[in-house]
Amino acid sequence: MRSDIEEKCKKAKACADYMATLSAYNKNKMISTVRDAVSLYEDDILSANREDVERCKDKPASFIDRLTLNKKRLAAVRDGVDKLISLADPIGEILDEWVTEKTNLKIRKVRTPLGVIGLIYEARPNVTVDAVCLALKTGNAVVLRGSKDAIATNKAIVRAVKAELTRNGFDDNVVQLIEDVSHEGAELFMKQREYVDVLLPRGSKEFIKSVVQKATIPVIETGAGNCHAYVEKSADLKKAVDIIVNGKVSRPSVCNALESLLIDKEVAEKYIVPILSELERHGVAVRGCPTTKKLFPAAQSLKESDLFAEYGNLIISVKVVDGIDEAIKHINKYGTHHSEVIITEDESAAEKFLKRVDSAAVYVNASTRFTDGCEFGFGAEMGISTQKLHARGPMGLAELTSYKYMIFGNGQIRE
Repeated sequence: MRSDIEEKCKKAKACADYMATLSAYNKNKMISTVRDAVSLYEDDILSANREDVERCKDKPASFIDRLTLNKKRLAAVRDGVDKLISLADPIGEILDEWVTEKTNLKIRKVRTPLGVIGLIYEARPNVTVDAVCLALKTGNAVVLRGSKDAIATNKAIVRAVKAELTRNGFDDNVVQLIEDVSHEGAELFMKQREYVDVLLPRGSKEFIKSVVQKATIPVIETGAGNCHAYVEKSADLKKAVDIIVNGKVSRPSVCNALESLLIDKEVAEKYIVPILSELERHGVAVRGCPTTKKLFPAAQSLKESDLFAEYGNLIISVKVVDGIDEAIKHINKYGTHHSEVIITEDESAAEKFLKRVDSAAVYVNASTRFTDGCEFGFGAEMGISTQKLHARGPMGLAELTSYKYMIFGNGQIRE
């Protein structure tokens, strides 16, 4: 199996030059081929997905939700691909250009592919299509390693994609799927630095931490989302209820879902009951601080571990804070630097929150659920980066590129 993993990474690397020289037209044609493959092989993909879901039927509902594909979700995937096709090709873009004063060298800073992107991810098979299309659009080859729980679906998708790429005259080696889903196979993949230029893990906080610790390939951390809402003392109650319920309830299993709620002590007595009652009506279990429990007795006791938790389920932690400074300090300590929102009618409070909260996406009066490549207008995303180098937030086309300097001379030599 070791040789198989290395061989697949090696094949992807061999395609890097091929991908880097493809025209925008041909890259879009490849992406169209992927979209067509999802349609042509839809029955096979959904059949494989049912096999995965059946095998995982004893797992939590939030897990099953992430794993499940259906016709509606595949249609949404294809819509995302169409949006991606419509976007400009980033490769070859001149980011800057100048002539040096002393030596008269013309220097261009030009956007280039990364080369080979590795993606290691848990049970989200829709990510497979997004990852392939984003890689192709940016002139990269891609090596995928999904989880054992989604292996049948991932194999069906990649088999369909490779078949259609070949049928349309493209090199199908630009897309590789590692089918070894053992821990040993994952760790071997993480060490293919000779062939893979960057590795993106998508999954739980613990999963991402494990990849960062074990990989020798440069890693961009993505995904873990302990997202916060802070209800500031000037907040409009209706806005607060709508934003918080949407953030927590609309799809609790995803990384941009709301996990933690902070409420200013000046409005706690007035706001806690209507907000938490509405959450409870939607089936959300509340874990609250002593003040929260006093005002809303149905809440369970809040533990220190809850403040760090990415529940991925219909559970929320609630804490009453002494103003915006404590809220910001709390978020920066317990959050995962993903997405946070302040609900306020005070512009100065909003400005302070925007500047001082250290997260990839910081909102004023809007749901954290918008932290998404499609919602940001990127067509799709490879993940949500929660680090600062080299990308942050939804990783769209620009974030999947590097750049080089092209220097034009006329015989100049350095003295």
